[in-house]
This record gives sequence, structure tokens and C-alpha cells, in this order.
Amino acid sequence: MKNFPHLLLGGLAMAAACIASATTVIPPTFDELVSHAEVIFQGTVTDVRSEWTGEGAQRHIVTYVTFRVEDTFKGNPGKQMTLRMLGGTVGGETMAVTDAPKFKAGDRDVLFVENNGTQFIPLVGIMHGRFRVQRDGNGRDTVFTNSGAPLSSADQVGKESAVEGEPITLQQFKQAIQTRTSRLNP
Repeated sequence: MKNFPHLLLGGLAMAAACIASATTVIPPTFDELVSHAEVIFQGTVTDVRSEWTGEGAQRHIVTYVTFRVEDTFKGNPGKQMTLRMLGGTVGGETMAVTDAPKFKAGDRDVLFVENNGTQFIPLVGIMHGRFRVQRDGNGRDTVFTNSGAPLSSADQVGKESAVEGEPITLQQFKQAIQTRTSRLNP
């Protein structure tokens, strides 16, 4: 009977891992990204830190990703915004969420945020709510998906053809967000 709490905890952890690995996310369209997001901003990661939270069977790792906000398209994130995400590494222990974006200091992104602090990954469509900004050989900022594939057009978000061709510029992506935001939220 002494081992029952350990067996129960192990069983719950295995069930959670099975559920997490079975998660399937249908890629949202660009309109869905814009309409579901409470906050849309462009920013640079300034800090990533993970810590244990909760008690007993509810104990888990949470990662806090802080961004310096450089441009806002929807909502009011302020000059900086910290996203709270389930998972991370503390000491030698890692808790991973399948398909969750991984951030590091210096990353430049455009993010579509919803339910920060209450949702396990507070991005619309989990990994689909993050777009990486990278400078190309000509010095232009261009846009890529979370997986690193070039985003060819805002209208192709959520479709297979979104990752074919040359990446759009950050300025084109910003314009598309502003246009869609004003149309969807008059």
C-alpha cells in the first residue's frame, strides 16, 4: 500500500504523456489567427526561464518567455509581454509538450496570443501562432513558420502551399495583419 501514491502518480504521468502525444492541431487560417488572438505583436525574446509550480500530483514545469514588444497589431501587450507555457527544463528534469514552440533569447517573432496564463500554450493553434522573423542576405526581414519554412503569403497560412516559394517580408506580413484586423474588428 506504501507504493500506491507512486503508482498512481506514475499512471497519471503516463496518461498525460499519451494525451499530449495524441494532440492534433488543425492549422488555423489567417482570418482565424487574427480573430481568435487577443493580442498580436512583434517582439524579441529577452528572457526564458523555467520553474516548478503546483503541489503533489499537480506539480509541473512552467516556462516564462519574456518579449520586448516592438510593434503591436491588436490588444495592449505593453512594452514587454511574458508568455506562460506548460513544459520546460529545470535542473535535469524536462517536461515537454508535443509541438510547443521552443524559444531562446534573441528570437524575433510575430505572435498571435490567446488566454495567456490559463491556456497550456497561449498561442492560437499552438505552434501555428508563432512566426519567426529572420534577416535575409539582402538585409530584409522575412517571415517563416514556427518550423522554419518560408511563409509565402498571409493568405496561405494554414495551407500546405504556405511553405512554398520565397518568404514574404515582415512589412508585407504586418500590412496583411493590419488590413485583416481592421476588417475583422471594425
